[in-house]
Amino acid sequence: MRPTTLVRLGLAGTRTDAMRVLLTALSTALATVAVLAAANVVAIGQFGDGSGGSDDWSTQYGNALLREPGLRPGVAITLLLLTVPVFALAGQCARLGAPARDRRLAAIRLAGATPWQTTAIAAAETGVAGLIGSVCGTGVFLAGHRLLDRRDADGLLPLPTDVWPAPWFVVVAALAIPFAGALAAALVMRRVTVSPFGLVRRVRRTHGPQPWSGVFIVVGVLAFAAIGTASQWGQHVHVKVPGWVLPTTLLVGSACAGFGVVLGTGWLAYTGGRLLHRLARRPAGLLAAGRLMTDPWSGSRTLAVLLVCVLFGAGAAGMRAQFAVRADIERDADPLGQPDPFYLRTMDLIDAALLTAVVLTALAMLVVVAEGIVSRRRAYASLVATGVPRGTVSRSILWQSLLPAIPAVLVALVVGISLVRALGTEMQGGGGSIWQCTATAAECGSSDPAVREKSGVVVEIPTITRSVPVPWGELARIGGVAGLAVLGTTALGLLFLRRSTDLEELRAT
Repeated sequence: MRPTTLVRLGLAGTRTDAMRVLLTALSTALATVAVLAAANVVAIGQFGDGSGGSDDWSTQYGNALLREPGLRPGVAITLLLLTVPVFALAGQCARLGAPARDRRLAAIRLAGATPWQTTAIAAAETGVAGLIGSVCGTGVFLAGHRLLDRRDADGLLPLPTDVWPAPWFVVVAALAIPFAGALAAALVMRRVTVSPFGLVRRVRRTHGPQPWSGVFIVVGVLAFAAIGTASQWGQHVHVKVPGWVLPTTLLVGSACAGFGVVLGTGWLAYTGGRLLHRLARRPAGLLAAGRLMTDPWSGSRTLAVLLVCVLFGAGAAGMRAQFAVRADIERDADPLGQPDPFYLRTMDLIDAALLTAVVLTALAMLVVVAEGIVSRRRAYASLVATGVPRGTVSRSILWQSLLPAIPAVLVALVVGISLVRALGTEMQGGGGSIWQCTATAAECGSSDPAVREKSGVVVEIPTITRSVPVPWGELARIGGVAGLAVLGTTALGLLFLRRSTDLEELRAT
């Protein structure tokens, strides 16, 4: 099969297929912009003020997050984390019109295509859409880099528009993102056989999920606890820990915890379905229980990115509580001084990034719910034809969405705050002494040591130790936003139910 034929077949289809390509391209463009922006921040460390070191303070920027070299990696990591919900949105948008695409692939298979060729067509569909999006995203980044290169009244830059990412990285990013999407599509098809009569899965699970995913959560919490213990031990024995140990351990611990929370959703859904099947007395609950036990991983796929956002949000709330306690300690230790609100302002930026991620995740969840209703329209139409009210079907879909979501969000909140509190539950500050002037400014600034010594006193600063409280209010707000996102996307998805339960759908092929 020639490449041009492969691309033409991959982009063929109806208006729904065109919408899928458009949304996938838009998601890939957003991801490309975020990756290139992160690379742009990293480029500051390579050039700095011109002295050629990553330890340079870049005083040409108005934002302290860009000026201070120790904070720039955090900015880059935050931008990269924003690509997670964007890629999730791309993955969910790729499922739009899945039944029609399956029938088209079956027709191509019937026309004589091999299984490998049909897999290549499905991968080309995602890859071409991703390539369009990455090229557009690169163009948007380059244009924005030029348009936003403006200095303020103080001659400072708000963004790092005076440096560029490495040209080879721009090319690699523009090609690697669509290639990764095409590869993911091909891997998803590895357990699916495209026959002339449709898509058939090669393997099916014969037992429900097991709670072994909790091991990953324990490993993540222990990794954070090890960081806190090692930090305290290093302060007592005056041993300097290598710089790469802390970020590596944080990354591994966070990844293990997030992986465990996402995988555990399948077990929560299956267990909740079994309990609901045993306790429910209404048709809606029984329908939802059967669906949850049949496909417990549906909730895990739908809620994956939202749970990661909740986990990081809970961790950010814990860090904000630590910074607030540190500010109180600094204020009490030095009443004349003013605590630096920089870290609290930084947490505001992180909260804004998480809110953006939740919005993107909600869009992805809406796509999943709507697509699930459309793809099972024949089953729902059959229920309505046998006398089941549409309201009962709607309530069963709500059960399917909320039953795994509520305990999963609670687990994500507990794990997220546990990671931060594993670092330490107490903050210590103060100590030492300061010289305080009690005479006139001339006497305090005298060059004569004897006069200067008599013009002030030495004030001892006590060592203050305080416990960090659990931010219950912040955790409740994060959990409430996540719950409203699930409920809102499900309610919007139910708008497709009436059309999908028409009796004419029983004649659909």
